[in-house]
Amino acid sequence: MTDLLAAVILGLVEGLTEFIPVSSTGHLLLTKLALGLTDPSWDSFIVLIQLGAILAVVALYFARLWKVLIGLPTSPEARRFTLSVLVAFLPAVVFGFLLYDFIKQVLFESPGVICWSLIFGGVLLLAIDRWSPARKQHDAMKLPLLTSLGVGLFQVLAMIPGVSRSGATIVGGVLLGVDKRAAAEFSFYLAIPTMVGAFAKDFWESKDSLMQANHLSLLAVGFVVSFLSGLVVVKVLLDVVSKRGLAPFGWWRILVGGAGLAWLYFA
Repeated sequence: MTDLLAAVILGLVEGLTEFIPVSSTGHLLLTKLALGLTDPSWDSFIVLIQLGAILAVVALYFARLWKVLIGLPTSPEARRFTLSVLVAFLPAVVFGFLLYDFIKQVLFESPGVICWSLIFGGVLLLAIDRWSPARKQHDAMKLPLLTSLGVGLFQVLAMIPGVSRSGATIVGGVLLGVDKRAAAEFSFYLAIPTMVGAFAKDFWESKDSLMQANHLSLLAVGFVVSFLSGLVVVKVLLDVVSKRGLAPFGWWRILVGGAGLAWLYFA
């Protein structure tokens, strides 16, 4: 398989899985393993192309985000929403800084951890979909600060590959009384600073190897593919969550995790 085709496949997997609660990182690492991509630079590639999917959120919510930005000097609602996202983002900054080396050097290299995380998270999604607390919050832009902090603490769990950033934040929101659709939408907003921060850190630490022309071209391909596929997913996800809940994603996680374990132990 050529590196170009691998970049397209990984970009597609990233865009299709970043915003649904199935763990984009887990799917990407298992895909990398299945494609036989052993060069360590592919781990950085996986992190960096996530920015393409994040820009899909910015593109689709640009009008709303721009309104918040220009309203910061005069609008209490804009400042409150911005503070809410920053409060939710803070735990990822702290724990990401403390655990970065362990995550990249140990957890990223443990496909068994990824598979079991997928299965456990799938079971949890099925349980949450069936038994969830009463919904008290229905607007993703008006969450109480303590609720936002709680969602941010749940997001820390997603540092374990296979847990799912969107899954952890949506489940955290639902457990804290946020409507499923609003929890998914807040997960979109929280993804912007979280993934931009991860991108900046990984790009800075990998800049020497990435500056090679071949790596940059592959990164550009993966970036564009993840952006385009991310646009599609963001457009349909809220309706899927509203109409069908989280169960379809739970069953998918269990299927992928089980298949991965079968392949690891019996292939």
